[in-house]
Amino acid sequence: MGCGSCGTSKDGAPSGCQSHGNCSSGGCNRMNVHDWLANLPFSDPESNCRVVEISFNNGSRKDYFKNTTLHYYGKGEMVAVEGVNGFDVGMVNLTGELVRLQLKKNNIDEKSPEIKKVLRRATEQDIQKMVETKAKEANMLIRSRAIARYLRLELKMAEVEIQADAKKATFFYIADDRVDFRELIKLYAAEFKVKVEMRQIGARQEAGKVGGIGSCGRELCCSTWLTDFKSVNTNAARYQNLSINQTKLSGQCGRLKCCLNFELDTYMDALQFFPNDADMLELAKGRAFLIKKDIFKNLMWYTMSDSNKHYPLTIETVKRIKAQNKQGIRPEELETAEVITSKPKEVEPEYADLVGQISLKSLEKTTRKRRDKERSQQQSGPQNRGPQNQGNPNQGTPRGQQGQARPNEPNARGPQKSPQQNPGPNRGPQNAGNPNNRRNQGNRPNNNGPRNQQGQGPKPDTGNN
Repeated sequence: MGCGSCGTSKDGAPSGCQSHGNCSSGGCNRMNVHDWLANLPFSDPESNCRVVEISFNNGSRKDYFKNTTLHYYGKGEMVAVEGVNGFDVGMVNLTGELVRLQLKKNNIDEKSPEIKKVLRRATEQDIQKMVETKAKEANMLIRSRAIARYLRLELKMAEVEIQADAKKATFFYIADDRVDFRELIKLYAAEFKVKVEMRQIGARQEAGKVGGIGSCGRELCCSTWLTDFKSVNTNAARYQNLSINQTKLSGQCGRLKCCLNFELDTYMDALQFFPNDADMLELAKGRAFLIKKDIFKNLMWYTMSDSNKHYPLTIETVKRIKAQNKQGIRPEELETAEVITSKPKEVEPEYADLVGQISLKSLEKTTRKRRDKERSQQQSGPQNRGPQNQGNPNQGTPRGQQGQARPNEPNARGPQKSPQQNPGPNRGPQNAGNPNNRRNQGNRPNNNGPRNQQGQGPKPDTGNN
């Protein structure tokens, strides 16, 4: 399939094509086809179809020409064909028996004298002339739109195609009503110095010429393979149980999508088994109204006027209740069918992720565990402070209140012992780790002076006395 940007490229090939459009595969063509009868042998080669299909402007337009020469033109070759007062250059798109099938489809006689002829293979001068004329199409389109706006004509100029020898130009336009463009043709002929041909197209054909990507993610059908446009109405959406939403059902051309007709026949065949007069069922406690039909599961969904509950019924159940209503019998309840969902339940894997991909659920679990652990540590912190502070009586109180009893609780700390009786449990290990204290041990007398209260002896005697 061709891409939508092939028709707007400068050299006729898409950007990134290493063969510059000369691969002869037809991949750069919008309306590319595969000749699946090309390699089949024929018993009578003389009966082979002598008409070939030629595509112009990268598949934007196709026409049929008769090969009156003795040469064989294969798919993808550039040939020069008859034009209006000159010649045109196109690419061979289809040959052989498939062309005969296309002629029958389009009601064209193979032996008609009105079919133009293939002149020769395109030379380098012909291709160079075609490239020069194609480069003028963009500026000509802009100028033609300005002239149409100046004349205040209710039309939209969609595309301009110039013949390879620059003797004729075809203007494709869109208009809702009939337009008198006689004055417009005169201005175009005087401005561009070519023979002017006006051709009206529809909105779907314009979308096929412009190209683009549809809501399905693929290229537009009208720009790749769809050639005949059938009318599409909203009944096609109703038969397929689609919501009537103009925005979702419309394509890029502003009309209803052509793909609504693709599966319509299948839905129509499936709807033949559903009863037509089953919009309402009579019950003993009221009436049940039809709300939707599930074509794939062969179910019909009903609802009661006094509740919002939906009741799925099979086609056989609906036909039986409808037959009972004709006899004047009203059943007590609806025999609902069991609806089984084909969607499997998602099971979280219990294995460890060795690739390195971490899901959000595992991160949430880790964060939750860390938060609970910190919260438990904060709650258990004040309870454990009491036993830790038993060895240090001054820890946990302000500096100015160390060693002082509270006014309402005299002697709250109990009788204080002298430093000799209670030197403190932690003074030995602390002094052992201090080399200065280890040096002074045994040299200082153990006096009860104020320095002994701090765990130090008096200054040594220097002998000056």
